Amino acid sequence: MVGRVIFMTPEGLKKLEEELEYLSTVKRYEVARQIHEAMDEGDEADDNVAYEVAKNEQAFLEGRIREIEEKLARSRLVEMTGPADVAQIGSTVVLRDELGKEETFRIVGPTEANPRAGLISYESPTGTALLNQKAGDEIQVNAPGGIFRYILLSVG
Repeated sequence: MVGRVIFMTPEGLKKLEEELEYLSTVKRYEVARQIHEAMDEGDEADDNVAYEVAKNEQAFLEGRIREIEEKLARSRLVEMTGPADVAQIGSTVVLRDELGKEETFRIVGPTEANPRAGLISYESPTGTALLNQKAGDEIQVNAPGGIFRYILLSVG
């Protein structure tokens, strides 16, 4: 398997495995049923819009299944082995910006990242700046929008 290793938290790995299971069983069956029904409805597959839609959905589904399988093959489970007060993949951190606003994030793997939900990738500018830092440290984030400074209030 070609590609870089993707570090994942146990929760992220479980979520990806559950998605693969759902797509490989339930969703594949649904799409196969749609294709079969569309074939029964149309005289010729070339003129059957429902058939074309179902075949496109099948192609998308199979692509997503391959993508997940590839990610799982390259993934490595991260276990928090370092000191509990040092930010690492899996840590929850509380930051205060220069205006005094506090934000809480969990550092996760890139496939788990969802900044709106407070999940930031260790590969993101903020995630990279946080790794190996301790509570009380000043963090400087070099992001596309400029340089941002934070105080790391806590690591958990």
